[in-house]
Amino acid sequence: MNKTKMNAKNILVSFLTIVTALFLVATVSATCQVSGDSPDKGIACGDVFVSVDGMAITYDLIDGHLVQTGIPEVDAGETVTVKVWFTSDVYDTDVTIDAEIEGQKAHVTSTTAPFNVEGHKEGEAGIMYKKTLTIKVPYELKDELSDFASLNIEIDGKDYKTTLESIDLRIQRPSYNAAIKSVSVDQTVKAGESFPVEIVLKNIGYDNLDDLYVTARISALGIEKSGYFGDLVALECDNHDNGVDVNGDGSVDLERTCHDDSTDTVSGKLSLSVPYNVKAGTYSLEVEVKNDDTTSTKTAQIVVGNDFEKTVFKSGNSVWIVNPTDNVVGYRVIAESPASVSDSVVFVPAGASKTITVDPNAKGEYSFNVNVFSMTGELVDSIEFAGSTTAGTSDKSETNPIVILTVILAIIFIVLLIVLIVLIGKKPEKSGEFGESYY
Repeated sequence: MNKTKMNAKNILVSFLTIVTALFLVATVSATCQVSGDSPDKGIACGDVFVSVDGMAITYDLIDGHLVQTGIPEVDAGETVTVKVWFTSDVYDTDVTIDAEIEGQKAHVTSTTAPFNVEGHKEGEAGIMYKKTLTIKVPYELKDELSDFASLNIEIDGKDYKTTLESIDLRIQRPSYNAAIKSVSVDQTVKAGESFPVEIVLKNIGYDNLDDLYVTARISALGIEKSGYFGDLVALECDNHDNGVDVNGDGSVDLERTCHDDSTDTVSGKLSLSVPYNVKAGTYSLEVEVKNDDTTSTKTAQIVVGNDFEKTVFKSGNSVWIVNPTDNVVGYRVIAESPASVSDSVVFVPAGASKTITVDPNAKGEYSFNVNVFSMTGELVDSIEFAGSTTAGTSDKSETNPIVILTVILAIIFIVLLIVLIVLIGKKPEKSGEFGESYY
């Protein structure tokens, strides 16, 4: 099929909104409108219809030209729904609908899954198709509260392709929006230490933000810290600028009160302290900025290391408690009956340890737990003791009396033997002579 024939077939495809609407407007009415979010009431206006978040795109015929009568407003950064209705006069396969929002700097696109369309015989009604796309509006309003953008829609098949006239959109900042531009924190922190969280905020909303508070928290560790970050204006200005030119025509459309210290960006620092007894691992740090009008959050991952995540140990028939903190820590030590401990309340100095002796007070097999509580009643650890005693009421072994007597007699015998050897080896002294004696 040559290019001339292809162009001829393209003209027959009823995808072109402008051409069809122009014809119908000229013959039916001076105004062509699509009502609501469906083409039911506006089907006479043409074979292609578009709506953006339920707002139908309409046109007026002015001086022989179609002019878009309503410009849909969408919020920067939000995801909008674009619906396209069209009537097919031809058969085609692998058809897709592409939607593109073209801003000053950013371009975002969305495409439907491929589908097939069927034509119709001459004199019969065409077959209507409806497709829905979602597309995220770009956020490029750095120094403006709002700006224009173009929505481009293209219906593209294997054999036919139709490009609609660009649709004007007005992109505005959301009314209140505090963006957390950055969260700076050490990737690794140690248990028992404090670490700073540096935060940068920017007002990217349409209105000023008053009384902003920021909270940094690690929910899994039960720690958080809040701070006051002040006020942020929507657009920075100087003493010679008391308003905002929204339309770009040099006039003041939006009154603003300017101050020397007005700013749209602020940075600050919060400090969090990690408990000594937390488990080592990776935790989520959440930063929340909030005032009466808006709330924003951002998360970061940090790694907590801990050489002393366990502070209670078992050593033989004893419990060993370690205090890695820089403060005196108190504990209550309770053994399950019938066992007992040498100290039921202990205070461990900073950087020191304490040993508590455990007595089973049982005959034969035994099994019990020794529970260590903080002074506030929180269970720190539970240590299991299990074993057996041969006799008596404690875990200490008892010795047979005969064995003990044998050992005593053996000790006496050895002592007497040593004395006898000393006496035998002793030499008699010479009478009347003084001098040194040797043994």
